[in-house]
Amino acid sequence: MKVVVVGAGIGGSALALALARLGVDYVLLEQAPAFTEVGAGIQLSPNGVRVLECLGLGDELVGFCTEPDFHKYSLWDTGETILRTPLKPRVRREYGFAYYHAHRADLIAALTRALDPLRLRLNARIVAVGQDGSGAWAESESGERIAGDLLIGADGIHSVVREQVFSPDPPRASGYVTWRGVVSRRKIGDLGIEVSAHVDMGPRLSFVYYYVSGGSRLNWLALGQTDDPKRESWSQTARFDEVIAAFDGWYDRPRRVIEATDETFVTALYDRNPLRAWVRGRIALMGDAAHAMLPYHAQGAVQSLEDAWVLARLLGASDGDVAADLLRYQSLRMGRANLIVQQSRNAEGWYHLDDPGEMAARNERFRRNNEKLDGGFSPQQHWLYSYDADAAALGTDDEWRALRPWS
Repeated sequence: MKVVVVGAGIGGSALALALARLGVDYVLLEQAPAFTEVGAGIQLSPNGVRVLECLGLGDELVGFCTEPDFHKYSLWDTGETILRTPLKPRVRREYGFAYYHAHRADLIAALTRALDPLRLRLNARIVAVGQDGSGAWAESESGERIAGDLLIGADGIHSVVREQVFSPDPPRASGYVTWRGVVSRRKIGDLGIEVSAHVDMGPRLSFVYYYVSGGSRLNWLALGQTDDPKRESWSQTARFDEVIAAFDGWYDRPRRVIEATDETFVTALYDRNPLRAWVRGRIALMGDAAHAMLPYHAQGAVQSLEDAWVLARLLGASDGDVAADLLRYQSLRMGRANLIVQQSRNAEGWYHLDDPGEMAARNERFRRNNEKLDGGFSPQQHWLYSYDADAAALGTDDEWRALRPWS
């Protein structure tokens, strides 16, 4: 069996590594001429770290990740923390793996360093894909056809594979943008920012920040609305005055972090409406191509990792009926990923309430949950974190499937 993988982002690279570990032949196609530092920080919950450790990256993660102690939800005007849920060390004890923060570029570098260079094709921009009864193929901009027994579209939110084989609907604009930056820890040392996953919630605006790069840098995201149209681009720069102005009236920590940052960027936030199917014959989607989601549950990269391991495990045990293998993958993964897409949309609302009464009710609910949980995990966290991609592929995850998510 040979698998053609289109896209060498987090999901596609993880799939390639998993296929290699399970003895399945593949070719990985990436349109970029080289892997460069792009993007921002990402959060890796234990359900995703489990996959990364299965791929042999455990020691590297320790080197470039940070391990936060808590999720902390705080108020925009006073900085008061109203909800705190545990991470280090309890999450490792409970689920067997850490909760990490990382810079996306560091994770991509770790994944791609481990790839077989003979199976990686850079500068391969795919313009068409196709299939027949015996195989599937991708055609590059240069006219080359790369063929295999099946093809996986791991080519992101603007997926060519999705557009040509499944649904040509465009990504959905959320109406929000994210300003972002990375600042040296030395420059904000006097602020006393703990190694936590911080979320400050304000009217139609939130500020998310945490350490990356082994703790040497602080990554921040400001999620809000703007009258100035923005593109969905990781390289689009932002004006400092635009970002600072959004925090007028806030307590001083967000402003001081932003002021210490050398360069700020902005991108419009998009997700994808769920598809009815991820599989058509010998072609399937994974990661953002299948289920691009908003960042409010910090699961975008992690869901790609789960996809990668479940799919690779099924193909590694295949009896040769690849169409059936792909349908099994879809049945195992679609419900979970699509639910997280919807719940991430819902979270955008409660993050950014601006009605005083609704904000007060949310804050009171958070305070009650803080007392109720008493240092434990919420049902939603448990449903997210306890997922075992290997058990899912093997059909031995009945205990997880009995959980009631977002109950």
